[in-house]
Amino acid sequence: MNGLLGLYNNDPLTAIPSAEVRNEIINEVIDLVNQEFPPATLQAPTDQDRQKISERVLSLIGMALRRRNSRPGMPYETSLAEELTRRLIGLGFLDLLLPPTRNDLSEICVYSSGLVQVMRKGSVRWETIELRPDPGEIWRVLDRLLGPQNKTLNEANPTINAKLPATPHNPGGGRIKALHPVIAPPGRNPSINLRLYEQKPVRPEWILEKGVMSAEMMATVEAAMQAGCRILITGGTRTGKTTLLSAICNFLPQGWRIVKIEDPEEIWIDRQTVQTVEARPQAVGTEVRPYTLADGVDDAMRMSPDYLIIGEVRDGRAAMSLFRALMTGHSGACTFHADSPREAARRLATVMGADSGVRPHEANQMIADSVDLLIQIGIRNEVRRVLSISNISRELKSGEVWFEPIFRFSDRGTGMGLCWEKVGELHSRNEFD
Repeated sequence: MNGLLGLYNNDPLTAIPSAEVRNEIINEVIDLVNQEFPPATLQAPTDQDRQKISERVLSLIGMALRRRNSRPGMPYETSLAEELTRRLIGLGFLDLLLPPTRNDLSEICVYSSGLVQVMRKGSVRWETIELRPDPGEIWRVLDRLLGPQNKTLNEANPTINAKLPATPHNPGGGRIKALHPVIAPPGRNPSINLRLYEQKPVRPEWILEKGVMSAEMMATVEAAMQAGCRILITGGTRTGKTTLLSAICNFLPQGWRIVKIEDPEEIWIDRQTVQTVEARPQAVGTEVRPYTLADGVDDAMRMSPDYLIIGEVRDGRAAMSLFRALMTGHSGACTFHADSPREAARRLATVMGADSGVRPHEANQMIADSVDLLIQIGIRNEVRRVLSISNISRELKSGEVWFEPIFRFSDRGTGMGLCWEKVGELHSRNEFD
């Protein structure tokens, strides 16, 4: 009798199984489900399949508990069934954080220590949550995500970029960055970061509701997009550059052929006349060459676009290809990581010099010749704000790119502390040309 009781907690009313018995039941149920349902059904279940599998898992758990004279109650059985169903046909612990369970998150990170943090939409700070998946589950979830993409994380390939597939509940999908424990101490499990994309196209109204910019500023940007101005959006990490670019693309004239080049695809434009070109890294262990952003821009120029969109310029080769396209009469927009307009010009000149051998003065002239408008976005008091909108002068001053502000943000400490000053006018496209 004592031997039997040792397998359970001592509360006779609940008889909660011990960890040993719980794991035994889990393995038993997983084996039975894998035998009863075809692998194709488990890997890509329909809503009807999910319902059938979920009901079967609950039934098998109940039978397994009864055989062990354990009756912990329906709440326990239901909770265990939901966990096992997530393991069998879902994404394990991630199903607790992804739509439709949660629709309020923009990022999820799993530390190599097992800690899980999330970032809510509209926030710029991480929150720790009470969720500690074991290493085995983290590996299983990652393998389930990477397998269909023919990718694997191992010591020979310790860093990987992948996609979070779009689903009916999460149509925006997302991107995945994973590091193998061998390069991510303490190495309990892989380090994973998931960036979730918007589940629906970003509308300009949302930008206004969040106070990112004023209505007058938005009207100015609308006029610039309608005129086909060449726009550069700059900002630091997580300032909302891509979100802002997605929103203002709604202002492009209907019927325009839009070609967007991304790595990976993030921008969601609700138009039928959008063609996406996506960069691709070189496959490890093969001679298949990578397809870069620069390749995408070069190809896009031969696709007769009305407007080019680059998700983010990350290197000098992509910048050179883009600026060449914009200098030859193409209209377009892109984002770039920089905390101020002047830093953007300096960093662009630096990467163009390092990657393409362009001298600083030549790089600056290329920027001036190929960009009409710069929108700087940043974070003030932990809220995303457009900090300035500036025309870019065609003429350099003392060899430097010259910015002519139209709007700039200031905090005067009155009311809500928000104030955008209008200090100039948008140049017409004729003036730009």
